[in-house]
Amino acid sequence: MDAVSPTIINLIIFVLAIYVGYHVVWTVTPALHTPLMAVTNAISAIVIVGAMLAAALTETPLGRTMGVLAVALAAVNVFGGFLVTRRMLEMFRKKEKKAPAVALADAGAAK
Repeated sequence: MDAVSPTIINLIIFVLAIYVGYHVVWTVTPALHTPLMAVTNAISAIVIVGAMLAAALTETPLGRTMGVLAVALAAVNVFGGFLVTRRMLEMFRKKEKKAPAVALADAGAAK
């Protein structure tokens, strides 16, 4: 029997990671979505470090270009994740009560 190609093994690991990630995210209770987003942002930051290391170790111009592209896309992912997390946290903030419009009109007429 021939040895299995490392590319096939990496592809199988990638597909399994997608499958496990899908089930982990969809079984999380809604109360834990914000911490899950924070952990996802941390993992994305690790991906940036990996992309920088991969870009630094390549010797071809195509490899460096792909590495720079990987760093840029990972950075967009991190900053986008932080924006989404901030929006989610803003949903839980208490809103200030506004004065009724009638009371404001009466205050202006009394002057």
